[in-house]
Amino acid sequence: MNEATVSIKDQNKAASSSRLKKNIRKFANNRLAVLGLVIVVIMTVACVVAFIAGIDYRTPDLTATRTAPDSSHIFGTDTIGRDLLARVLVGGCYSIFIGLFSAVVSNGLGAILGAIAGYFGGWVDSVLVRISEIFQAFPQLVLVMMLIAIFNTRGLGNLLFIFVITGWMTTFRMVRNEYMTLKNETYVKVCEAFGMKSSNIMFKQILPNVMTPIIVSVTTNVAYFILQEASLSFIGLGVADSTPTWGNILNAAKSLTVVQNQWWIWVFPGAAISLFVLAINFLGDGLRDVLDAKQQ
Repeated sequence: MNEATVSIKDQNKAASSSRLKKNIRKFANNRLAVLGLVIVVIMTVACVVAFIAGIDYRTPDLTATRTAPDSSHIFGTDTIGRDLLARVLVGGCYSIFIGLFSAVVSNGLGAILGAIAGYFGGWVDSVLVRISEIFQAFPQLVLVMMLIAIFNTRGLGNLLFIFVITGWMTTFRMVRNEYMTLKNETYVKVCEAFGMKSSNIMFKQILPNVMTPIIVSVTTNVAYFILQEASLSFIGLGVADSTPTWGNILNAAKSLTVVQNQWWIWVFPGAAISLFVLAINFLGDGLRDVLDAKQQ
């Protein structure tokens, strides 16, 4: 009996290893996905290293304001003489953190609520669906303006809070639909017949089968929240000006004079946002092709 059990475990491990190798090969054959992964890793590592190293992004050089790119300032300087390369690198840390934190937390919240609604159904499902519809009815811009009016401040915490409470609905509906289908599967009925707790069935038995779309959703939402932060900061409703996110750096380019005469002030942060978001989308598409059974 023990030998049979060991043999089954070995077969399962071999099957899992074979599936993993197959997925890795499939991902490696997707050149855009690999390119996206390389770009994301390089940009993230560069930003984190610059932040940890304490690169000076605050001190202005009053003798070199609005200086075009040269050997001293590779990306040039901004309107008050601060090194633009340092600000883009440090700003990348904040922007990537905002995107990653908001995507992970909002998707986690949506997954938990979707699991509860889809598994229990009935009035629980109806209440959670109505709540999601209420949140979808409020545009993010309106919520940002409301919080600024209430707290009289623009802060990183406010922006993260808004992104989380306005970003969970898509994942909620996706997970809810999956749970409504999977809860009728045989293995779920067997678990229920043996008296397993509902929480164990939801999060230990069913949730692993729903992880693939959640993972893909997280990658795409990272790009979405980075763009949202850049948009809100550009119009002056994002984080405080003292925090050098990519959106805040672009905020200096609202002036027509800067756009026409100091191209480097908006080209480099704009290119950083575009390149990172494009790479994240390539990576997300690659993960979807590899992990989503419906795409295979």
